[in-house]
Amino acid sequence: MSWEESTRQKMLHLKLPTDPRWVGIAEMQIEDILVDHAYCEQKAASSCISLILRYPDLDELVDTLTPIVAEEWGHFERVMEQLRKRNMKFGFPRKDEYVIKLNGFVKKGGSRKQQLTEHLLLNALIEARSCERFKLLSKHIQDEELKKFYYELMISEAGHYVTFIELARKFHDPEYVNQRWQEWLDYEASILKEMELRGDRMH
Repeated sequence: MSWEESTRQKMLHLKLPTDPRWVGIAEMQIEDILVDHAYCEQKAASSCISLILRYPDLDELVDTLTPIVAEEWGHFERVMEQLRKRNMKFGFPRKDEYVIKLNGFVKKGGSRKQQLTEHLLLNALIEARSCERFKLLSKHIQDEELKKFYYELMISEAGHYVTFIELARKFHDPEYVNQRWQEWLDYEASILKEMELRGDRMH
């Protein structure tokens, strides 16, 4: 069974696909993409650590997110390996306009469970878009090693995406989570339409 077939039933799809021109632009700036990707993996691990620290009383959350932290850090190490073998410099982090805009959509206040839901859905959306971009890179760039690399990461990010959605449904009313998820998807599509198409960012 293909990756698409095995996950289709569990995954809610993004409302707006990435502009197909992005892959060609990104391939011409692959060093920038790899650097930005490395920081994305760092932030993904940090986000899970933050949730663990904020909700240490939720055993299932802690036990589910702990291995994801290790996996995301493992991805960071793998991206760094790709940079080093190509004699590319790591460099400093760049402003992540995409995540900044998404953070602005997080509802403030409410109960702890409501705040948890917001951040789980935020993480799910970032993972979903990363998964989509990894898929594009795995299909269209010329570098055969990076094709395989991004295919493997695509599968992993799809798993994380589903995990965050399922956790949100466990800790909050599933009907509310599904409705709020659709709002997140609509918002993400709207900001993507407005953002400049650039090949030096993963998002």
